[in-house]
Amino acid sequence: MFHRTVFNRLRATPNSKWCSHVSTSELSTIGSRSRGSVSKKKPPDTKFVQKKRSGRTRCFSVHSNGSLCKLSIAGIQQKKLDEKYISMVTAYDYTSALLADRAGFDILLVGDSLGMVQLGYDGTEKVTMDDMLHHCKAVSRTSKNSFLIGDLPFGSYLNVDDAVQNACRLVKEGGMDAVKLEGGTRVERSIAAIVDSGIPVQGHIGLTPQTATQLGGFKVQGKTAEAAVGLYEDAMALQKAGCFSIVLECVPERVATEITQSLDIPTIGIGAGRGTNGQVQVFHDVIGMYDRLQPKFAKQYVNTSDIICDALSSYREEIETARFPDESHVFKIKDTQFESFRYAAGLTVFEHDGNMY
Repeated sequence: MFHRTVFNRLRATPNSKWCSHVSTSELSTIGSRSRGSVSKKKPPDTKFVQKKRSGRTRCFSVHSNGSLCKLSIAGIQQKKLDEKYISMVTAYDYTSALLADRAGFDILLVGDSLGMVQLGYDGTEKVTMDDMLHHCKAVSRTSKNSFLIGDLPFGSYLNVDDAVQNACRLVKEGGMDAVKLEGGTRVERSIAAIVDSGIPVQGHIGLTPQTATQLGGFKVQGKTAEAAVGLYEDAMALQKAGCFSIVLECVPERVATEITQSLDIPTIGIGAGRGTNGQVQVFHDVIGMYDRLQPKFAKQYVNTSDIICDALSSYREEIETARFPDESHVFKIKDTQFESFRYAAGLTVFEHDGNMY
């Protein structure tokens, strides 16, 4: 069902910037995965398809080959078929996008988690479309190699018309390749409408931060048989609606694995164990720059917060002890020019250390 939906959408929009590089032969591999087994279909012989736009050449990789090339949606799907893990991390500005892009991530997510790690909110529900567009623009101006996904913020997809309009804004104004929104069957119609408009959609189920209060807080979802069935049905509904992938957040590992094996489309886990097709984390959690919330599923690879704090403390101390700036940090002016400046400005001559000025 998924591959037919995507093929019809791409065929109907041959000039779409997201889809024009995907060939029919690539799409034929989509949806070939059956429950519990993987069909090892080979991608096309041509490893890359290049499209020149606005004087730039953008390279889209059909599958992972170790080079820094932007994945297409078919390429992301192919990684699932080839049992290769999909790497994904959040990015919010020039610095995080540049570093994550250089690190070679498949996908950068401009997540509404920016409300917490960038804007200082306690949650994500206060993030606006203007906030998202501001940060999406910064990331899209910076990233050259990663597939870009932007979050639709809370309240921006309450009905189908708003969902489509705001998704279009993230793509047209924000420069995103796709959008992500939270929810299962309740957002199925909105997802289908966005996909029909020609915009790829990533789903998000399990713990959905925008509605965490309704879920009882930041807690694991799907721990009972009934709740796990609900997650399974949500995942099937999102696939049917046309999502090209689904984020599973805070879900028991075995439940996430079963859902992943039941889907034709890839899953990206965050606190969903080792059975998903890829992983995503918040940039600030990975590098140790956020202290308010430290979830169990987040792994800190370096504590840059302490490193940066030490550097800033050293800077402050050097200011207070007159060690900064030193001779190497100042600019010079020739004596003749300085004397002419003082004369022209009518500055009073004074004596200092035996020298007249």
